[in-house]
Amino acid sequence: MNQRTLLTDSFHAAVGAVDPLKIVAAYLPAPPKGRTLVVGAGKAAASMARAVEQVWPAGAPLEGLVVTRYAHGMPTERIRVLEAGHPVPDSAGEQAAAEILALTTSLTPDDLLIALVSGGGSSLLSLPVDSVPMVDLKAVTNSLLRSGAPITEMNIVRKHLSRIQGGRLAAACRAPVLTLIISDVTGDDPSAIASGPTCADPSTYRDALDILKRFQVDAPASVLAHLEAGAAGKIDETPKPGDPALAHVTNTVIGTPHQSLQAAAEFFRAHQITPVVLGDTVTGEATEVAKVYAALVREIRDHQQPFKPPVALISGGECTVTVRGNGRGGRCVEFLTSLAIELNGMPEVYALAADTDGIDGTEDNAGALLFPDTVARATAKGVSAQKMLANNDGYSYFEAIGDLLVTGPTRTNVNDYRVILVL
Repeated sequence: MNQRTLLTDSFHAAVGAVDPLKIVAAYLPAPPKGRTLVVGAGKAAASMARAVEQVWPAGAPLEGLVVTRYAHGMPTERIRVLEAGHPVPDSAGEQAAAEILALTTSLTPDDLLIALVSGGGSSLLSLPVDSVPMVDLKAVTNSLLRSGAPITEMNIVRKHLSRIQGGRLAAACRAPVLTLIISDVTGDDPSAIASGPTCADPSTYRDALDILKRFQVDAPASVLAHLEAGAAGKIDETPKPGDPALAHVTNTVIGTPHQSLQAAAEFFRAHQITPVVLGDTVTGEATEVAKVYAALVREIRDHQQPFKPPVALISGGECTVTVRGNGRGGRCVEFLTSLAIELNGMPEVYALAADTDGIDGTEDNAGALLFPDTVARATAKGVSAQKMLANNDGYSYFEAIGDLLVTGPTRTNVNDYRVILVL
């Protein structure tokens, strides 16, 4: 098996371990006395909904609505699937979220709400408060995306601008709530995933204001006015831990980044390559993380420590990119472009970085692959890694040499998958 196949097959092994069609069924309860309503949001929403349909008894009532990213839908029979904007919200997501809230409030104590939550839901389940128009929510989301703010801090802001996130969906429901969650955040905190529509929220309006200030986000006047009113106690806070309004809710994380990394580790072990899982909570600027990893690779190559080759350095988490240029590309190709510069053609070192949802940023690739001759091949085509990195254009860099990884939507999402092979 060549290195390209080895790397791409390891990615598919990681993604397969958190495929909703394989993992959802084990967590479903028996049907209730009354109706069962399924709602959800995220990049895995359609696949999770289909997984429910496949095992739910034919004679038991089942209905619902889930919203996923454009092009991430799939056929269902009893649960409707709508598509909306991500990472910037749009009117389709707003309308879907409003309908989900209306359906949820129609339930009785004899019914059951099954909420299917996965990464991407913060954008897809956007139902802003009345005083913040959608155009302003889009503006502050765009500014946060460009600021380099971690997703967990972005979501604190979004929770406090929403009628449905930060536990408010569950608080509006009279029926028991079972939430099944596929995690895309470091630490697997349910309240941070899709901005926690059924989870208690420990953050505050003041926290949201502090985040906007810390990352120098120029927020619209309506956003600031709402957050400041909340911080002054003029608007009710999101439900907090211990709030009796959420006593009827069970939140269960069923898929995690760690599961995917362990599956990749087993894949490499089966191919006689020692796997080293460096963690599923790696954060920080993608370019800086790449520099740290390159230093570790040099130590392994030059001194056979702390690990002896052949070794696969595996990690997950979500790096950030502070946008400086106007190029194309997400955090995975940003990481790899920086790694290419640092390694500068080091022999017998190969790498892959890709988002497990199949989309790195907003382009059509999941990520890319790095080989010992990557820099030489790009240079021969007149493409400079340094210039591309300065313009945040990792997509064009790897596109020029045919090393983008294009998988299409995977319909799951447990954040990034990175592996560096030192052979």
